[in-house]
Amino acid sequence: QKACLHVSLTTDESGMVHMAEGVPKTVEAVKQIWRTAAIVCFDVDSTVVSEEGIDVLAAHCGAGEAVAEWTNKAMGGGVPFEVALEERLKLIHPSKQQIADCVAAHPLPFTPGVPELVAALHKRGTKVFLISGGFRQMIAPVAKHLNIPESNIIANNIFFNEDGSYKTFDAEEPTSRSGGKAVAIAKVKAE
Repeated sequence: QKACLHVSLTTDESGMVHMAEGVPKTVEAVKQIWRTAAIVCFDVDSTVVSEEGIDVLAAHCGAGEAVAEWTNKAMGGGVPFEVALEERLKLIHPSKQQIADCVAAHPLPFTPGVPELVAALHKRGTKVFLISGGFRQMIAPVAKHLNIPESNIIANNIFFNEDGSYKTFDAEEPTSRSGGKAVAIAKVKAE
């Protein structure tokens, strides 16, 4: 079985960054994981990039405050992720053009050091995946900048009507549900 590292960071009120639970905390243990992992799976929002993509899109579409409330509920575990995702998309109702305009006007800023880290992983031959509860349409430019193939993105996909208006999202994506990132990581490890 392939060694696979999933990187997810959290930030406390003081701005201190912490690695997720279950990740070894000693420097040597972490270094050993980084040296030997054949695959590294990164979360995207507030990890690879320093913002929450859905909040950026919501602000661009004029629904920022209402969506931020749902984001907080979802991250706090108050509601299942899939419910919060559906409710936030109902508020944003983003068209294909609005997403393209948002990505162009507000490119998601990288967390310092991430581009260099991903480049070093590529140089070493490590496969890099982006696994996110965010949207493929917003993550694809991030992946392109990092030389990560789109086939290595596991994220939610927004569907549009023929005229480009919002239709729905792909509820079959594992990342559209609570616990979906773990399912996605298991799929990556199994391939």
